[in-house]
Amino acid sequence: MISIGIVGYGNLAKGVECAIRQNPDMCLKAVFTRRDPASVKILTPDVPVCPLQDAQNWQGKIDVMILCGGSATDLPAMTPEFAKSFHVIDSFDTHANIPAHFAAVDTAAKESGHIALISLGWDPGLFSVNRLYASAILPQGKDYTFWGKGVSQGHSDAVRRIPGVVDCRQYTIPVADAMDRVRRGENPQLTTREKHTRYCYVVAEDGADKAAIENAIKTMPNYFADYDTTVEFITMEQMRAEHSGLPHGGSVIRSGSTGWNGENNQTIEYKLTLDSNPQFTASVLVACVRAAMRMYSRGITGCQTIFDIAPADLSLMSKEELLKTML
Repeated sequence: MISIGIVGYGNLAKGVECAIRQNPDMCLKAVFTRRDPASVKILTPDVPVCPLQDAQNWQGKIDVMILCGGSATDLPAMTPEFAKSFHVIDSFDTHANIPAHFAAVDTAAKESGHIALISLGWDPGLFSVNRLYASAILPQGKDYTFWGKGVSQGHSDAVRRIPGVVDCRQYTIPVADAMDRVRRGENPQLTTREKHTRYCYVVAEDGADKAAIENAIKTMPNYFADYDTTVEFITMEQMRAEHSGLPHGGSVIRSGSTGWNGENNQTIEYKLTLDSNPQFTASVLVACVRAAMRMYSRGITGCQTIFDIAPADLSLMSKEELLKTML
């Protein structure tokens, strides 16, 4: 039985709690929060909610900490710090900053003898694996990744960190014409701006400088600066009534050619349609807990990614069962 701690209790953490319940080889030991623990009500009976600063007292009682903070400011500090005391899992999703995050976490995990799996979820995560497989199989070709239409948790969180913002839902919307051209095998050269648009619904504080907020959003590097972004200010009542769900999804497409002269076009497409982005991401994180513990049992420490996980390490099935039912 793998003992798990959850750090944070937002949408992702709630999804993690539900996913643990579906995996019979895991149990939730504790939830850690920066809020008043008495104000946090979880679903799992008889599991304590503890102050974040008490986490260190749980060394030896928890096998893996799943860190459910945001990528903008939480995880860059949190993951290396927790890797000093625990095996850790995170969903860091700022693609441009993954190498630097990896380096920081790797140093901490190797020094402490722990394993850390970072940037897990569906992108980065499952989509990353599909890009790797497809590019290896079709070396003469191009990769295209389209996200949405759906709510990006990381981007919404980044907007909420802007002074004057109370809440935000950020929708990523693929450009339909671009997707059609890729599926037809045209292999177009597409800029970031030509593939997606972004739409932000923002609730601002009373008296906040909305022009300054809009400018901060549209010029934010790694999040919005390279996209056509629309910002619409709405009330909290509108947010609750019209944007309470967290759907998402997307496609990874590899368009390439085979044959002596590249005479045959080949297309690989992997697609996700998600009612709940955080619950699906959480399910990936929890499956990777099993892989982390199996990797650690073979002497692997330091920072690892989804590229380093053998598919069989994710499954509850034995090798014999996998050969019989999955292959």
